[in-house]
Amino acid sequence: MDTPGITVENRNSFMGLKGLENGVTRFDGVRVPAANRVGREGQGLKIALTTLNTGRLSIPAMCAGGAKWSLKIARGWSSARVQWGRPIGEHEAVATKIAFMAATTFALEAVFEVSAALADAGMKDVRIEAALAKLWSSEMAYTVADELVQIRGGRGYETAESLRARGERAVPAEQLLRDLRINRIFEGSTEIMRLLIAREAVDAHLAAAGDLARADATLSEKARAAKDASGFYVKWLPRLLAGEGNDPRAYREFGTLAKHLRYVERASRRLARHTFVGMGRWQAALEHRQAFLGRIVDIGAELFAMAATCAWSEHLRSAGANGAESARDLAEAFCEQSRHRVEALFAALWDNTDDADRRLARRVLAGGFTWVEDGVLDPSEGTGPWIAPRGDGAPTRPDLHRDVR
Repeated sequence: MDTPGITVENRNSFMGLKGLENGVTRFDGVRVPAANRVGREGQGLKIALTTLNTGRLSIPAMCAGGAKWSLKIARGWSSARVQWGRPIGEHEAVATKIAFMAATTFALEAVFEVSAALADAGMKDVRIEAALAKLWSSEMAYTVADELVQIRGGRGYETAESLRARGERAVPAEQLLRDLRINRIFEGSTEIMRLLIAREAVDAHLAAAGDLARADATLSEKARAAKDASGFYVKWLPRLLAGEGNDPRAYREFGTLAKHLRYVERASRRLARHTFVGMGRWQAALEHRQAFLGRIVDIGAELFAMAATCAWSEHLRSAGANGAESARDLAEAFCEQSRHRVEALFAALWDNTDDADRRLARRVLAGGFTWVEDGVLDPSEGTGPWIAPRGDGAPTRPDLHRDVR
């Protein structure tokens, strides 16, 4: 950053993560010595993507930590706060939230530990595992934090400084909610992660389909591609009909969790069948069915979390770790909750409002409903363009660079 031509022109401020050093940086005639190059010329993207795979695992780690703290605070508060003659944790409306938080916290740790173990073991390609872990953990941890704020009520919305000033325990629940929110955006937003994972999921099919997946392919090209693809699907499709999940003896070593692993196996084949039907229905247009693909990926993420949770539970039991005897109870609870989410996602694959929503969105973007926006004052009006133009040439502002050692 001390290289001539680099100027930090602005320090950005965010709703959370107040320690971020992000800013607007201008490069003007910057020269990078060959000695400072990382890797060989042309390897930049490969190095960046390789780093991204394991870097994404830092987010599941933070999510697990945030959920653990949320559960701790929710447990203590729900025992201390009394309403209608009983601690609020004994009321079903709060109890269901606590059960969700406990089961999901255990699952968040399991997803991180299993994914990290794969990376530490030297697994060459952890793209899918890291992506699924990042996607699922960032969404679920934020929900856990949101439930903590809800359980805390007005105190959950209040800052820790305000609570401390009036003599109460300084619980920064609102800060955690703000800090966790960014995880659904950076290192690949939820929407981008779903598309990335979906592309990986159908990559083998795109390769097998060849010209069938091309929107501009001629009928003769599609006919030849169909003939070539038939060889792939003659072998692939029969494997979707039955598997270990249909054998009541499968996964016996997992005890009461065996039924959940059998469900994961059956649901995985079911997911593949639905994906195949979607490809057959929309063919090259499948990439534009992003809501459908998002549900496909969300089902896969839940199944991955279920498998990881069962594996982590049994690892704790075999290692005799702290809490090993009750780990299976948490895994059991999580799998039951997750199965309900999976079934709802399966149902929504074909019973949804996607087409109507897409048509409505086009009308909204075309200005067809601007009257709905009447009656509000927009404080951002006139403050600047939606996207600032890129600055070229010499800097026009003071350098705000700070040395961090």
